[in-house]
Amino acid sequence: MPERDVTVGQLLLTEYQTVKDEQKTRIGFRDNLLYVTLTVVAAVIAAAAQAKQTAMLLALPPVCVVLGWTYLVNDQKISAIGAYVRGDLGPRLAELAAAEGGAIFRWETAHRADARRVSRKVTQCVVDLLAFCVVPLSALVVYWAGDDVSAGLAVVSVLEAVTVAGLGVCVVRYAVPFGTGGGAG
Repeated sequence: MPERDVTVGQLLLTEYQTVKDEQKTRIGFRDNLLYVTLTVVAAVIAAAAQAKQTAMLLALPPVCVVLGWTYLVNDQKISAIGAYVRGDLGPRLAELAAAEGGAIFRWETAHRADARRVSRKVTQCVVDLLAFCVVPLSALVVYWAGDDVSAGLAVVSVLEAVTVAGLGVCVVRYAVPFGTGGGAG
């Protein structure tokens, strides 16, 4: 059986490929969550309108919170992978390759220097707030303005509003690049 030497560089490149594959998978999953949210919102609104039951709109807040939280968690992991490649894995590989100034994986830092990055991040924050917070809060307002508000469902709806507001705070905290939320890459 031939002896095989595995170098640290080969292991680090394998790790790089593995984390980039995970990042790619998470990006696809995260981005599809917006489409799933839009589909669910449309279905619930159509069902509520057809049945003329505004109480059915109370399904939107929990669904949007679960999908929104899943979106945020995946977005955070995507950013964490990028930070790991930029701050740890890339420099170790650059050292092994004796590259000057960490001149490997330049895309990991180059795209972050784009002049429109801040406006893209602000726009993405607005889109996230609209999809995961404004829509379910609007559904609650429609329910509250309706004629068939029961005491029990009113309590549930207030709890839903608080939960959606909490998600909104998380969305904004995460979008702020230097806040405690972590900031998306």
